[in-house]
Amino acid sequence: MNTLIEILVSTILVSLISLIGIATFLLKEKNLKKIIEYLVAFSIGGLIGGAFFDLIPESLNELKSETVFIYLIIGIFIFFAIEKYFHWRHCHEQHCEEHSFAYSNLVGGAVHNFFDGISIAAAFLINFNVGIATTFAIVLHEIPHELGDFGVLMYAGFKKEKAIFFNLLTAFFSIIGGIIGFVLLSQISAIIPFVIALTAGGFIYISVSDLIPEIRKEVSMKKSLIHIVMIFLGILLLYLFR
Repeated sequence: MNTLIEILVSTILVSLISLIGIATFLLKEKNLKKIIEYLVAFSIGGLIGGAFFDLIPESLNELKSETVFIYLIIGIFIFFAIEKYFHWRHCHEQHCEEHSFAYSNLVGGAVHNFFDGISIAAAFLINFNVGIATTFAIVLHEIPHELGDFGVLMYAGFKKEKAIFFNLLTAFFSIIGGIIGFVLLSQISAIIPFVIALTAGGFIYISVSDLIPEIRKEVSMKKSLIHIVMIFLGILLLYLFR
């Protein structure tokens, strides 16, 4: 029961991150963009650190290395497929390009959050430290992600209240994923290492495919150095969490 409470608290925290979109009305666009850039860089480190210092080692404790690497690749492919199928994009600026996929973006976000919940459940079922590290890595990623999703909805013509409501609604799928993950994985504990390896693949895909391209466009040497430092700090923090 304590594990279920830990999963619920963590998934509720992840869900509430969706309210971060309100910050788009409280901060100037220039300041918001700068904050998001640094958060994206920090998220890269957090996701990479979470994958290599927590998830992959835990999978290797239970599975052969070849099996772990196969499931890493499968995890990368699954996240790629979700992104392509639902036209889900990690747009990290307030004014993202306008497109007609606002509702598809919401569906994709809900699926993504559902898998976040399952990942958190699997991590806590291994042990508390892995659960905290996984939750932290997901939270780091969700902040710029939710800001981007909120910007997409606003730019697509949603009113502020409607955008907040739908963002929060899709975010609650992480709670559903956490509960379902706990129920299923508690009964079939043998598949937990496989789920953890899939999650690690997803973390690697998100950091390399979605987040790194966002900061790679920066040409300023000063900002680029700050990005590198933020990535290192994200990795270091997850190393200390291990």
